[in-house]
Amino acid sequence: MAVKIRLRRMGAKKAPFYRVVVADSRYPRDGRFIEEIGTYDPMKSEDNINIDAEAAQKWIANGAQPTDTVKVLLKKSGIVK
Repeated sequence: MAVKIRLRRMGAKKAPFYRVVVADSRYPRDGRFIEEIGTYDPMKSEDNINIDAEAAQKWIANGAQPTDTVKVLLKKSGIVK
């Protein structure tokens, strides 16, 4: 099972809000997920990034691969170097 850490789109049309989730790569973007580990709101003046550092590091240590966008968010929040 290939596990990814990726964004799940929420919110209204033209007002996106994302949840950072751990999901099997075979599931659709907004489909089933294993665990929610944070949120990301790009509509705020400063990007609101709230990610549980312990959970993210635990999943990465267990082999979960973050997507490119999530990797940037993890670097901004100081979880991954």
